[in-house]
Amino acid sequence: MRFTLSLMTCSLLSCFGASSPEPVQVGSAVPAVTCNDETGQAVDVAKEGAKGLLLVYFYPKADTPGCTKQGCSLRDSWAELGKRGVKVFGVSTDSEADQKAFKEKYKLPFALLADKNKEVCKAFGVSTTLGYASRTAFLFRDGKCIWVDPKSSTSDQASVVLSFLESQTK
Repeated sequence: MRFTLSLMTCSLLSCFGASSPEPVQVGSAVPAVTCNDETGQAVDVAKEGAKGLLLVYFYPKADTPGCTKQGCSLRDSWAELGKRGVKVFGVSTDSEADQKAFKEKYKLPFALLADKNKEVCKAFGVSTTLGYASRTAFLFRDGKCIWVDPKSSTSDQASVVLSFLESQTK
């Protein structure tokens, strides 16, 4: 009886949209979602990723050791990423103020999206544990996902992305 009730509950929840979306996969389109950046400006992620290369990386918490290493890895390779035309958005569930402070403290040259309502996480199928986004990265070319890093690197995030891009030109 308990199993049947649980099964019915799960079925009903999925009918009413309570199930989490599938994660973005290679070949998927950039999710149509809008979120404020650290300055409070709305960013239409799909529009920004429609042309060229867009890296969207998710991290748990601004100004923590691993997240700082990850952001600084991208900052330190910003010139090389720029030569390849890679636009970058960092995403966490932090507030706009926390994202702004993090960006300013570490001089991060890319936008940080403040996904307080977890709408971007949901759209990308990124899980949130205890309210924090799971470390994941997605690379899009002309609106289509070409690479997914489900366990995103911290200190060498940029070199992993650049290595992937290099492998695509061979």
